[in-house]
Amino acid sequence: MNENLFSSFITPVMMGLPIVIVIVMFPSIMFPSPNRLINNRLISIQQWLVQLTSKQMLVIHNQKGQTWALMLMSLILFIGSTNLLGLLPHSFTPTTQLSLNLGMAIPLWAGTVITGFRYKTKASLAHFLPQGTPLPLIPMLIIIETISLFIQPMALAVRLTANITAGHLLIHLIGGATLALMNISAPTAMVTFMILILLTILEFAVALIQAYVFTLLVSLYLHDNT
Repeated sequence: MNENLFSSFITPVMMGLPIVIVIVMFPSIMFPSPNRLINNRLISIQQWLVQLTSKQMLVIHNQKGQTWALMLMSLILFIGSTNLLGLLPHSFTPTTQLSLNLGMAIPLWAGTVITGFRYKTKASLAHFLPQGTPLPLIPMLIIIETISLFIQPMALAVRLTANITAGHLLIHLIGGATLALMNISAPTAMVTFMILILLTILEFAVALIQAYVFTLLVSLYLHDNT
């Protein structure tokens, strides 16, 4: 069991070629474009959830920030659907890869920072030096604020990677323990199986919450720079 502990996090290959691009594109199938006058229940629920989430996320933004609405909604749908698909048996979760999460976090963070320096130059520069700072502390605070600014995309990516990876590892460990205990003690195996079911339900919630948190933090970075 220890040898296969991290096997689910290895990028899958087919005929020697990585198929992660196909896996990343697969969630788009779950959100088809409606082409009927009256939609079915599934598409109606999807549209209602998207509208509800977009209202909550864009209420703090001005007109310039609301131009990012399509980007933010696409981001939360992609991360949420990818996390949920990764909970299926024998599946691969791309959001457990730090490289993918950095590939999402760095361009989005850079876009918000560039937007801030372009449209709110004075306010963006003011973040590096809080008002009323004593003169001897000015160089140190500028360095600290600069470091904290560049740590933001790393924090976004590491938070998502750590939470999703930890959940998959717990499910793998408890599932292996349940199988091992079935031949030793059936009551104990039933207890661990119930824990496994509860943990799986929790992971469904974590998959959606982490998608919302990632997108919300990007939205807050955008709000600070628009």
